[in-house]
Amino acid sequence: MKKIALITGATSGIGKAIATRLAEEGYALIITGRRREKLEAFSAELSAKTEVLPLVFDVRSLAEVEQHLGNLPEKWKNIEVLVNNAGLAAGLEPLHEGLIDDWERMIDTNVKGLLYVSRTVLPGMVARKSGYVFNLGSIAGKETYMNGNVYCASKHAVDSLSRSMRMECLPYGIKVTQICPGAVQTEFSNVRFHGDAQRADQVYKGFTPLKGEDIADLVAYCINLPAHVCLNDIVIMPTAQANSGNFYKVL
Repeated sequence: MKKIALITGATSGIGKAIATRLAEEGYALIITGRRREKLEAFSAELSAKTEVLPLVFDVRSLAEVEQHLGNLPEKWKNIEVLVNNAGLAAGLEPLHEGLIDDWERMIDTNVKGLLYVSRTVLPGMVARKSGYVFNLGSIAGKETYMNGNVYCASKHAVDSLSRSMRMECLPYGIKVTQICPGAVQTEFSNVRFHGDAQRADQVYKGFTPLKGEDIADLVAYCINLPAHVCLNDIVIMPTAQANSGNFYKVL
């Protein structure tokens, strides 16, 4: 059996790009997502390159995480690479106008989902004293921007958890890398603005944003580093973006 990589939120965007790249790197893949049709179609596409196990569940549900990841077929249990990619932003309102449902979706996915998956997968890595965890953070986990309140808070939590995991995994030879992108053109803004495609498109007007493949390239670079080298924390931006709020746009 090839080395195994698990990627959450693999039906689109960054997760899909990472899964595609890791297939090219020779990994067998466990891919997860909530959208069965998209996940199964992607699985069929990947199966031309490598062995694939698609699992349809929601990382927000501890019961579903434990059911699917806690009861893997024997040949799929030795996960070498975990990519905690599932995450989202919902809404862009000041706190006093925020929607509680948006807050719960972000906290349950970005924080609790990462915790549930990591808690289920890490014990195996610890027992084998081998593994690599990638947590997909954000520039929003390094800075706070106007109306980003709960999303920024959730990604600050990912930043803190990544630092904790790096320390706690140290005795077991497990690498932990947090990747914090700036603007990446995926479904991110469409989800944030509740399907308002016109508003979402405006986010990326006037400059060249990152692509999911740019993040996938980083993951591939990291997994091919020598065993004694770990990049703990990576902030990656489009050339036209300096920080969470400063862009150079030509409109």
